Amino acid sequence: MSAPAIRIHPSDDVAVALIPIAPGGEALGVTAREAIPAGHKMALRDIRKGQNVLKYGMPIGRATRDIPRGAWVHTHNLMTNLDSALEYEYHPSPRREAAPFAGSFMGYARADGAAGIRNELWILPTVGCVNGVAEALARSTDGLFGVSVYAFPHPYGCSQLGEDHQNTQKILARLARHPNAGGALVLGLGCENNHIQAFREALGPVDETRVRFLNAQDVPDEIEAGMALIRRIAEAMRRDVRTEQPLSKLTLGLKCGGSDGFSGVTANPLAGAVADGVCAAGGSALLTEVPEMFGAEAMLMDRCKSEGVFRKTVDLVDGFKRYFESNGQPVYENPSPGNKAGGITTLEEKSLGCIQKGGTGPVSDVLNYGEARRRGGLTLVSGPGNDLVAATALAAAGAQLILFTTGRGTPLGAPVPTLKISSNAGLAGRKGNWIDFDASPLLEGASMGGMARSLFQMILDAASGAPLKNEKNGERQIAIFKSGVTL
Repeated sequence: MSAPAIRIHPSDDVAVALIPIAPGGEALGVTAREAIPAGHKMALRDIRKGQNVLKYGMPIGRATRDIPRGAWVHTHNLMTNLDSALEYEYHPSPRREAAPFAGSFMGYARADGAAGIRNELWILPTVGCVNGVAEALARSTDGLFGVSVYAFPHPYGCSQLGEDHQNTQKILARLARHPNAGGALVLGLGCENNHIQAFREALGPVDETRVRFLNAQDVPDEIEAGMALIRRIAEAMRRDVRTEQPLSKLTLGLKCGGSDGFSGVTANPLAGAVADGVCAAGGSALLTEVPEMFGAEAMLMDRCKSEGVFRKTVDLVDGFKRYFESNGQPVYENPSPGNKAGGITTLEEKSLGCIQKGGTGPVSDVLNYGEARRRGGLTLVSGPGNDLVAATALAAAGAQLILFTTGRGTPLGAPVPTLKISSNAGLAGRKGNWIDFDASPLLEGASMGGMARSLFQMILDAASGAPLKNEKNGERQIAIFKSGVTL
């Protein structure tokens, strides 16, 4: 390691410790006054009480006391500046055109023009009451008919009102149409709000050789009836074969969870570099976690390709702030305890690291929760920071694969392949059963371009059928956003 700490931007007031720095230790010409844990911040100059502290070249909060050069900078002496609603103006930034990646993947061409990277049969309960039946069917049929079968239980579909009810239908409908699903069994009970006829109206026309429907209350033996329908769906799916597909048909989801002080230095900008290359080649990337844009949203807004997209981004951010306020919760109650233990102090700091996953290219569109991707490039998707809810929203919007960056580690898997990228070597070595790609060589001087090409090749391999760790571990779940009344 060339140095025990890194200064991310020339104007930064702090450096990030790459290894634990003992009192009296030297880093970037500064002597540590106290112990600085790895991933945490050390002051590079004297900072006065009330002064903004810069990291990534941007304010991450203000000092709550005088901070001498060489001191540890964290929750005891730094606080957020985010405490009120903001007014936004559109100041379009110069376009940064990334070099397009070259390549293709072997995927499944779908009738609607999309391409799947898996050819799986998904069982989608319309209501939580039949979760057990869905899981029993998946256990009974997986591999029996020559296709992989997965059930996606959830607790909703009944006793919901208004937007919550509609969101449940939207997410399930988008999953039923997902290109990674060569077929789907929609499994209902029969008396729920989201009964099959209502769901079919929300779903719209489908190929009924691929999407079948079953009400458990309507048949003597729901397992026997379900297996018969799965057999018929599988017969149609077995004709599907992988063929070469262009990058323009690849959509990546971008997600982080369990971030640490290295996430914004290694894993997140690496994911952003890959997203830039894929989007420049005509592909797509989806970025969500709206509450983790707070404090960095202006940087995304200035990248919007038009004033119309800018206005949609303002509505996206302000809408989530109103959601917090309507529930009597502070807008800036973040980061999590794990984030803080990893070195992240304020939401501005977390957000500035979080949006690195979106690369540097223009923002082409904004989607409401449950909407499908409409165009190539980087799209912002409405969704919370919660890992599984956000990952499900990305899959529903059309992501065939999710790049999931993490500094603390998680086994979580979305309905689609979920490629885990470690921000630090310790996690990659300790949890190799979770982590697919280690971004920590960037701390040792590895080039971003070279690392991006390596990660891109892993993505192409996964898109062509190579299983990721979450798939090997059987970690595949969904979670649906809920905000209102349950009857």
